[in-house]
Amino acid sequence: MGDVEGKRAGGKRVRKSDAEWRGELTPEQFEVCRQQGTERPFTGEYNDCKRDGIYRCACCGNALFDSEAKYDSGTGWPSFTQPIGDASVSTRDDRSRGIVRTEVICASCDAHLGHVFPDGPPTTGLRYCMNSVALELEEADES
Repeated sequence: MGDVEGKRAGGKRVRKSDAEWRGELTPEQFEVCRQQGTERPFTGEYNDCKRDGIYRCACCGNALFDSEAKYDSGTGWPSFTQPIGDASVSTRDDRSRGIVRTEVICASCDAHLGHVFPDGPPTTGLRYCMNSVALELEEADES
């Protein structure tokens, strides 16, 4: 089992070996989340999802995005205007594919989630373009 190290604003830091992640994730989740892959556009479970709830990291369960921040960007991936909290995601430069983008990773386990772009709707002007396989929706109670 992987160990949990350190603290990060509201949550624990999750560290596991590639072998441990491979044993817990589907092959597609491993490719996207642990090896910075991407799913094909318009194929992800949450692209057209309209259900209310909290989107969590598929690797560690960290709360990432509220469904209230989700919108249809037309890009083929689930898109959000902002993360659920300041400490839920981190970003870093991604210079792969010959361009500079801003990669979005889970602040708890460093899973690759997608990228953030400065072409989103008002109020934030941001588009957090995420991979469905990197997310798990915890649906809101109807009560």
